[in-house]
Amino acid sequence: MSALRDGLKRGADGRVRCWWCGDAEDYVRYHDAEWGVPVTDDIRLFEKLSLEGFQAGLSWITILRKREAFRRGFAGFDPAAVARFGSRDIARLLRDAGIVRHRGKIEAVINNARRYPALREEFGSLASFIWSFEPGRAERGVPRTQGDIPPMTPSASAMSKALKARGWKFVGPTTMYALFQAMGLVNDHLEGCFRRRPVAALRHALRDAE
Repeated sequence: MSALRDGLKRGADGRVRCWWCGDAEDYVRYHDAEWGVPVTDDIRLFEKLSLEGFQAGLSWITILRKREAFRRGFAGFDPAAVARFGSRDIARLLRDAGIVRHRGKIEAVINNARRYPALREEFGSLASFIWSFEPGRAERGVPRTQGDIPPMTPSASAMSKALKARGWKFVGPTTMYALFQAMGLVNDHLEGCFRRRPVAALRHALRDAE
């Protein structure tokens, strides 16, 4: 059996995956079923944008394992519901041991929910806004090793700048690139990972449907 390239690992089930999901069942499941699959639903995109903000300084697996608690605490990340949160909701969330109790990040989600209607009016939807920053082929090649994946890209930096200009918070370029990876704006499954081709097919299908 040939050795795997840097950044690839073979799981107990024999499948070759990206290195970062390790052997934890929930992380492997997230890698196999969600990461890189194109998402165009505003609520799911708002959720991911919010959770990426909470991840700042932490690992994604920490946030992933708290995701259901976050969904309960933030009304399923429906921007209209979150926009109505007030001081009592902030106090409630700061007492919720199931989430990351960071006042600045909690307040940022509420702020961003309140900014959402203006962005939707301007672009039609959060999805339309986010997908307008999808990197072109010239910006990204096919990643073969762990070192081929950048911490951010010009497109992610541009989206971060655009959101900040509209008053959104905790939307730095590295955070936005993580959103790109998770929500399918890029396909960062390494060449050789069993999920790379299925994700590529889903991205092509989305383009064909436009």
